[in-house]
Amino acid sequence: MPEAPRDYNLVEQNEKILEFIEDVTANVDQVQKRVLSEILSNNANVEYLKRHCLHGQTDRETFKKHLPVITYEDIQPDINRIANGDTSPILCSKPISEFLTSSGTSGGERKLMPTIEEDQGRRSLLYSLQMPVISMFVPGLEKGKGMYLMFIKSEATTPGGIVARPVLTSYYKSSYFQDRPYDPYTNYTSPNETVLCPDSYQSMYSQLLCGLCQNKEVFRVGAVFASGFIRAIRFLEKNWSLLCNDVRTGTINPQITDTSVREAVMKILKPDPKLADLIQTECSKSSWQGIITRLWPNTKYVDVIVTGTMSQYIPTLDYYSNGLPLVCTMYASSECYFGVNLNPLCKPSEVSYTLIPTMCYFEFLPVNRSNGVNDHTPRSLNEKEKQELVELVDVKLGQEYELVVTTYAGLYRYRVGDVLRVAGFKNKAPQFNFVCRKNVVLSIDSDKTDEVELQNAMKNAVTHLVPFDASVSEYTSYADTTTIPGHYVLYWELSLKGSTPIPPCVFEDCCLTIEESLNSVYRQGRVSDKSIGPLEIKIVEQGTFDKLMDYAISLGASINQYKTPRCVKFAPVVELLNSRVVEKYFSPKCPKWVPGHKQWINHN
Repeated sequence: MPEAPRDYNLVEQNEKILEFIEDVTANVDQVQKRVLSEILSNNANVEYLKRHCLHGQTDRETFKKHLPVITYEDIQPDINRIANGDTSPILCSKPISEFLTSSGTSGGERKLMPTIEEDQGRRSLLYSLQMPVISMFVPGLEKGKGMYLMFIKSEATTPGGIVARPVLTSYYKSSYFQDRPYDPYTNYTSPNETVLCPDSYQSMYSQLLCGLCQNKEVFRVGAVFASGFIRAIRFLEKNWSLLCNDVRTGTINPQITDTSVREAVMKILKPDPKLADLIQTECSKSSWQGIITRLWPNTKYVDVIVTGTMSQYIPTLDYYSNGLPLVCTMYASSECYFGVNLNPLCKPSEVSYTLIPTMCYFEFLPVNRSNGVNDHTPRSLNEKEKQELVELVDVKLGQEYELVVTTYAGLYRYRVGDVLRVAGFKNKAPQFNFVCRKNVVLSIDSDKTDEVELQNAMKNAVTHLVPFDASVSEYTSYADTTTIPGHYVLYWELSLKGSTPIPPCVFEDCCLTIEESLNSVYRQGRVSDKSIGPLEIKIVEQGTFDKLMDYAISLGASINQYKTPRCVKFAPVVELLNSRVVEKYFSPKCPKWVPGHKQWINHN
């Protein structure tokens, strides 16, 4: 961490940032007009805009009249051309500096989002807004450090030589993170070398070791997703005795072989028998309830995303943190960074994000959730729906919308796939609850599996049952986060016509086939990130799905319209299914996964 410059004034810095938020939220429409005009004039000569006959116009009316509302599949041919080395201005006049790999997929592979050099500045701006806001609610944070568990993921190179990697990996490897100027709010317990270590075990071990060494200085803890933070606690449960020994002796476990990591940690690590005694006492207790406040006594809050599918981890986080506030600071994606939470200490169920109008040009497609959100694929919009797209200043309180963005890096009227609900306003800027990701039925970490994909995986798996004259008469699924890491569970009710018993290895083959059939983000989570556990198939008694229907009808479902849910979340339903399980099988090994898209593998 660099020294504070002589003229550094934190109060002044914070005031400047809070003024910026006031200004852009008060002048939303003017800012949005300017942003659209900038994007269109910067890119006036790109092929995509010429193709849609924009002719250099930068006004909203012409833009909306000529440019279609699109999904990833619509621009995939353009993305592929750029990935394969075409450097002509196809989507953007500035060079595509890298692709950010989305956790959403197309054809089972990660989507590639174009980004330009200056986008890093926009992302950094959004990061800089968080702490001045939080410090209004939690004063004194600048006097301590943040124990943030940050990791890089594998990256690939397209045939045209462009790096493709997740957005956070891009940020951690950038000068914005590595050479960041003095800022007491970015004073972390983890040295850069531990964050940038590609080996996930060494990175986690060294970051936790540094966090333990500086335990009294830690005022806030966190990771990007709730699932990642819980994984860190499980890692601590398994490895605390090794970490404790390192603290006691002032030496690092020989399993940490990365030289730069060892050197960085040794600058922090000193023998501390008293701290080692505390770690040993607390970690060897039978209950780990409140372990965060027991080991890091000055922690004021846990900074993790707990909106959307991550809300399933809230009870576990409450248990480990003794009910510390769970703070969701910002809303972002690979396509673009969007907004911040201006009320950080609110309950997780009430989190809303204020979209910052300088980040991109926003539009909103009104959503009727009984008609459209659960469709298998995003439909093309008809003319009436295109005209229905609403400006940022025109959204209505309580209404749900699908987010549509136009970015500086060459996405035009792009459907992000997130459904948001208007929760309130900051000046003239709407604040949104994140409702759900369109079509996603299962998610443990950053993976997103939809119903069509699950159905396809099932179809591939049941072929193993054919020789035994057996089939699956009904099935549903569940994202089980009671295990760490969490894992997918499929409940199968079988129809058995043959008399030959089905050996366990056949069901294990079914588990693996399903995993092999799922998208690359899921498989990376299983193989490389270890953020998802082996898939499980639970065989249930005959008649279980009839009981499930009876239960749904008892709660008021219509017998005529009842459809077996392909994913269950409601605790009583999960209990009902689990009470009728007769056999369980797990995937015997990890599915296949290699970095990069299938079609690039032969090029590299």
